[in-house]
Amino acid sequence: MRPVIPKVYDTPDEEALVLEPLGRFAVRRRWLVIAAWGAVLLAGALIGSQVFSRLATGTGTRDDVESARVERLLDAAGGLEPDLLILLDGKAVTDARVTAAVQELAADVRTIPDVVAVTTASATGPGRSLISADGQAQLVAVDLRGGIEPADSASAIDAVRARAEAVDMPRVLVGGEVALQTEFQRTSEEQLARGEMIALPIMLVLLLLFFRGFLAAALPLLVAVVAVPGALLVLLAVSYATTLSAYAVNVITMVGLGLAVDYALLLVSRFREERAAGLDVDAAVVRCVTSAGRTVAFSAVIVTVALAGLLVFAEPLLRSMAWGAVGVVLLTVLAALTLVPALLTLWGHRIRIPASAGRDGGLFFRLSRFVQRFALVVAPLLIIGLALLALPVRHAEWGGSGPESLPAGSATRQLAEVVEDRFPGGGVEPVVVVADVPPAAVADLTARLAALPGAAGAQVREQAPAGTTVIDVLPRDGAGRDLVHDIRALDEPLQVGGADAALADFHRSVGGRIPWALALIVVATFVLLFLMTGSLVVPAKAIVMNVLSLGASFGALVFIFQDGNLSGPLDFTPSGSIDSTVPLLIFVFAFGLSMDYEVFLLARIKEEYDRTGDNDLAVAVGLQRTGSVVTSAAALMVVVFLGFAAGGVLTIKELGVGMALTILIDATVVRSLLVPAVMKLMGRANWWAPRPLRRAYQRVAISEHRTERPAIPERV
Repeated sequence: MRPVIPKVYDTPDEEALVLEPLGRFAVRRRWLVIAAWGAVLLAGALIGSQVFSRLATGTGTRDDVESARVERLLDAAGGLEPDLLILLDGKAVTDARVTAAVQELAADVRTIPDVVAVTTASATGPGRSLISADGQAQLVAVDLRGGIEPADSASAIDAVRARAEAVDMPRVLVGGEVALQTEFQRTSEEQLARGEMIALPIMLVLLLLFFRGFLAAALPLLVAVVAVPGALLVLLAVSYATTLSAYAVNVITMVGLGLAVDYALLLVSRFREERAAGLDVDAAVVRCVTSAGRTVAFSAVIVTVALAGLLVFAEPLLRSMAWGAVGVVLLTVLAALTLVPALLTLWGHRIRIPASAGRDGGLFFRLSRFVQRFALVVAPLLIIGLALLALPVRHAEWGGSGPESLPAGSATRQLAEVVEDRFPGGGVEPVVVVADVPPAAVADLTARLAALPGAAGAQVREQAPAGTTVIDVLPRDGAGRDLVHDIRALDEPLQVGGADAALADFHRSVGGRIPWALALIVVATFVLLFLMTGSLVVPAKAIVMNVLSLGASFGALVFIFQDGNLSGPLDFTPSGSIDSTVPLLIFVFAFGLSMDYEVFLLARIKEEYDRTGDNDLAVAVGLQRTGSVVTSAAALMVVVFLGFAAGGVLTIKELGVGMALTILIDATVVRSLLVPAVMKLMGRANWWAPRPLRRAYQRVAISEHRTERPAIPERV
């Protein structure tokens, strides 16, 4: 006979407990819930996996900026720069046998499908700098058809490499722009997969340690197992409406696993508390969903808002990550609120209840009391310390990802280093100017461009679309972006392209929308936290705390990667800048995860404050009840991100280390020390709000509890 589960709360406003019916449904229809998620898993594996064939490489720059228009215009004439470069090194270029071998190679490469042009040094003369200064190396330039698909370009690169390596030369390398994009994509995916493989065994050990049992530890993994394939279904649907980057899948894995651990930890912790209070398994599950489930749902809303901030940007890479992240958040919270309760109903009687469950006075309680006692000293010291860590941000340089971002053993990076060291021009990519001027004015314009402060020279490109004048302006070392600005400031009908122009367009596009993204995230987070706490002070404090921890991690990122400190232990070559997408992604993802922890802590503090009216006690109890959850979840995420940092791609390493530092600082320094200290100093002012807002809060409040203490129901 189906068990009868009594109402969990004996209060007159039971209709407000919207999650109780969901918890009761998950208990009564446990097998239906499990079967439904099994169907999601199967559909995600069979149908959602089709999204992989629809993902694009790159897509970092929007299509409507000037540099992208120039690139499309010049595609028909060989593009901005050669798609591929073959380096033949170790024999004199003037050797007749070498010349014959190069011409034979060029003829062979022209037969490869998707190859439209091959240019050798003998065909161009010294103007294209295809011969090294010492005369012992030369480049062969290969152009592929415009609009080539990533899979076809990878096949073409393999075919070119196979033919090049058959040439009798001491050293043969294949690189270039298309090879860079392909290798960066492939190596990044391999590094992320390897990072997951490194982190997974460590995570399994930590899960067993934190959850104190195999069955409990299996819950977050099962949530991630169903949520990630489910999110692929969402991503597949979105792919029919917009271009998606392959990195969206990596975001799904990262965010899905992190939130699955967070939510499962909180639910299991609350379940153990209710069991320790005397409830049987079914009633404890229902109360767990009704109370902690509300915090989980509220946290998911805040995380979704933070991640959705990326949708403000027009760049496909950023929007792709937003769609993937939002999709997996929604699937993860649904799985946490239905699958976890269903499994707890089956396994709950076998999950061990620690003697400390539901009790106060533990480690985090004592830590909070200690911090409160010395709050006048602790708070200023921590704030000053975080501010000092953020100081290196003042000299931060934001750049792009070039060959130097690849591992030292990369053929593309090695070729780029050889060109930089031994070829005229140092391998510096020119700023490409498309000029709509009369033929008689071309020489004067070329001279004016060459005379600009950041220019090392300028020359008219021989290969250009009919009726179009293309001028290559070679920038001086480090002056590329300034040169782009100066050229665009000229009163001439010009369009500017090239790598430096693309980076400038990316910065302009992203920079112009950052205020809107920040406003969306901050305002929405503030409003949601007010609806949870009824205070204007607590949400403001939470946002300021997040900014402090993010600033400290950004400063550490500049100190480590831009300045080159720890380059030995972390095995990377400093590039003198930070990839400009890294701080933006860290802000959005770390802000969301940090607010996840903040919601866990504030929900319990608010619950105790409403019950006792004692601010200091509420903070201590709230930290005790959630401290182990937050620190355990943070430790698991740090392991994941440090696993990503173990590979050779500099951008992924920056992202991994930056995320790990942000979460580590937030979960330890901020949540465990700074929050109790600041809330102690502010006292009852923490809960201040104007009278009209207090009345509004009482009508629409979002909380995981009622002010009345719930009665413990008995099994019927």
